[in-house]
Amino acid sequence: MTLEVDESLAQPPGWGTIDDRDFTDLLVGRTRKLLGLAHYLAVHRPDSLMLTRPLVADLLSQSAQVEELLDAYGARTNQQWSRFRSLTATIKLFASVGYEILHIQHSLPCYRLLPSERDFAAATAQSLALTDDILTRATRWVLAQASRLGLPPPGNLPDPLDYAESLPPGRLISDRPVRRVKSASETITHLATAYLNLAAESKLLSVVERTEPADYAGCFPDPVSEDSLRYLKVRFHCLQSLYDTHVSETEIEYQDANLPILRGHISVTFHLLEIATYLVHYYERHLNVRTGDLSLRRKPVITPDPLLDMVMSYSITYAGLYLDLGRHLCHAMLKHYAEVGTIQAPVPCYRGFHVRPATLVAKIVQHYGSDVRMELDGQSYDASSPLDLFRANEKINAQKRRWLVTEIGHLPLPKGDLSAVQIRAAVMDVLFKLAERGKLVIYQQPLQLSEEFGREGILLEKVTAEIARLQATGQIDIRTDLSITFTGDKRVLSDLKLLAKSGYGEDCFGNNITLPREIAYLRR
Repeated sequence: MTLEVDESLAQPPGWGTIDDRDFTDLLVGRTRKLLGLAHYLAVHRPDSLMLTRPLVADLLSQSAQVEELLDAYGARTNQQWSRFRSLTATIKLFASVGYEILHIQHSLPCYRLLPSERDFAAATAQSLALTDDILTRATRWVLAQASRLGLPPPGNLPDPLDYAESLPPGRLISDRPVRRVKSASETITHLATAYLNLAAESKLLSVVERTEPADYAGCFPDPVSEDSLRYLKVRFHCLQSLYDTHVSETEIEYQDANLPILRGHISVTFHLLEIATYLVHYYERHLNVRTGDLSLRRKPVITPDPLLDMVMSYSITYAGLYLDLGRHLCHAMLKHYAEVGTIQAPVPCYRGFHVRPATLVAKIVQHYGSDVRMELDGQSYDASSPLDLFRANEKINAQKRRWLVTEIGHLPLPKGDLSAVQIRAAVMDVLFKLAERGKLVIYQQPLQLSEEFGREGILLEKVTAEIARLQATGQIDIRTDLSITFTGDKRVLSDLKLLAKSGYGEDCFGNNITLPREIAYLRR
């Protein structure tokens, strides 16, 4: 079944239809340089010459101009011209990819990337060779389409010497005066913190670690999509700009060798995300069976599997790798420039340091990679370890029970020889009086008291023991004004203070509550 297209909807108001011959004549002049480059790349290029920046820059420029002209005349929806337009877009996109890869390849010595077990240089060369192959195939096909459409073959071909990129070694001398910053510690702490916060938003870059190559297609569009990658790419570009504005050409950049290394990790992650964004755009627009361009899916320039492998095994894998190495570098820098301080904070009101508050405290400390200690009643705990924080509950509950004995001692208790029913009534009376005064919080109604109460022993001890049992079984909790002390990097303490003010992420009944924007990374 063929659907008829309403021409009145396909054309902008007031526009007519251009004659096919007139459009072909227009394209003859406008495609001459692009077809010359295509002919050079597909037919006459020396075998020894791989892609170079001058070559892909010209390909990018000419294909972008032709694509814009084709789109202006609606070639995308024209049966005669749609494939020529798609192939032109393919050349433009992979010329952009090629330029990014070449930029990485030439910049590797300047990036000063931290060592890893993976051979990034070899993977970059392999991705460049694949891009070269794609561009060569696309240019051959665009020449075939040009011939079919009546566009004449190019005349003069480019000179191979124009595209050779022979670069002498060395760099220009750095003789500009350096800028001064008010506080090296403040500047570096701000930069490293911004990096760590962005790293917390970049969880999708670890997707390759838990995905088999055969399952790569299942990662699209969630968690990997053009939209999610473009968002991260822009954020890393902003981080790079932050470095260049506040750190580049300053005295601290020359004094701290870690800063140029961090700049390299920011930059390489940005460019790898740029490549990934281009490739995922191509996959979603041209190869995906649900959203792709049918004219290219019938005879694709590159099939989905090698494209997805390039996205996942090269771009996302190495972006995640160097992001993680940069995170460890930031941890070391923050430790070096840390300004140690101390804060007092309340004990979490809902059951002390159980799973949620202990985990959130530890995540803040781990986020910065700093050493922070929590102290309570003479005992010190590692604030980066939830399990160590759990241990604090022993002292918290012991203090609550001691306080409880004092509070119950202030209440009038019945005297004499009491029956089990009377003891039960005395317990309930104490519970509700303490709850009315805000000393207890009751989580369960009705309370499940003990089945039996012995008649022997002091009533105060029986009431205290029963309330302690109810607390241990989670039916109630004892409210006190207990506080703990955190000691460590002031930047970490600032976030811990925000967390404590937010109830450690929960209300007094243990319900999840929204955290402030400054520590929203904890929920990611």
